[in-house]
Amino acid sequence: MYISETTVEVRYAETDQMGVVYHANYIIWCEIGRSQIVKDLGFNYAKLEEDGYLSPVMDFSIQYKAAMRYGQTATVRTWIEEHTKLRTTYGYEILHEDGTVAVTAKSQHILVKKENFRPVALKKIDAAWDAKYAEVAKIQS
Repeated sequence: MYISETTVEVRYAETDQMGVVYHANYIIWCEIGRSQIVKDLGFNYAKLEEDGYLSPVMDFSIQYKAAMRYGQTATVRTWIEEHTKLRTTYGYEILHEDGTVAVTAKSQHILVKKENFRPVALKKIDAAWDAKYAEVAKIQS
């Protein structure tokens, strides 16, 4: 299983009235992690969109463990939890600088044609990308 890591500096604007990171910002950080793993594995999501495909979120689950605050640095760890013919599930951990888990999450995506939103298998669009996801997935289908 391959794990991608990237960091995010917690900005003041990302905190709420209680001085902790507002809950929706963790979802944005997961998106940053998802973009990073695609790049780390050698692929280009923007090119996929240029070619007429989108990867909408079908499900997102998140568990909040330990709040983060302004001035901290978050490490976003991302991996391919499972990759099937039509669905890819990404796993995430967002960590404090000392390694304490702030958040765990999963997002499930499909690939669709931009023009009609009909699902399409990644294998038909980019066989190398599909094979790499299958290779590094935590759960082997």
